Amino acid sequence: MDGSHDLERAQKVTEVVLAFTYKALSDHHVFLEGSLLKPNMVLAGQSCPKKYTPQQAADATVQALSRTVPAAMPGVCFLSGGQSEEEATVHLDAINKTTVAKKPWALTFSYGRALQASAIKAWGGQDGGVAAGQDELLKRARANSAASLGTYSAGTVSGAAGSQGLFVKNHQY
Repeated sequence: MDGSHDLERAQKVTEVVLAFTYKALSDHHVFLEGSLLKPNMVLAGQSCPKKYTPQQAADATVQALSRTVPAAMPGVCFLSGGQSEEEATVHLDAINKTTVAKKPWALTFSYGRALQASAIKAWGGQDGGVAAGQDELLKRARANSAASLGTYSAGTVSGAAGSQGLFVKNHQY
């Protein structure tokens, strides 16, 4: 995530955005039980001089959600936000393990780059690399499945992209 903001600032901004989002959804009578939330994890900016542990990020993320997201909302599918495959998986695992607040929603993943990087690298755009790409995708999907249950062990799944950072400065969608 771009910026030099610390974890506390990221948490506050996330809480404000989510509060406004759920107020608007309520105003428009959106059926929350039929929706999913695809937010950021609460993380300090890439240029922040202070480095935080996955547990600190998990606590900030779950606190932000517990303060703003109604229990009627069934699931939170986190974006990877430019984290490496391993970082995103470790953070998701920490989120599912933290006990800082109640978690009435399923907490899972909706990653792009952090799910596909190793698969794309192993595949290499070649017909002969299809099976290797599929194997990499399956490994990372299983790792993230375990993280969604809070049962992932950091460093147990290596991929073709390794711990390659996937952050792209000023990335635009």
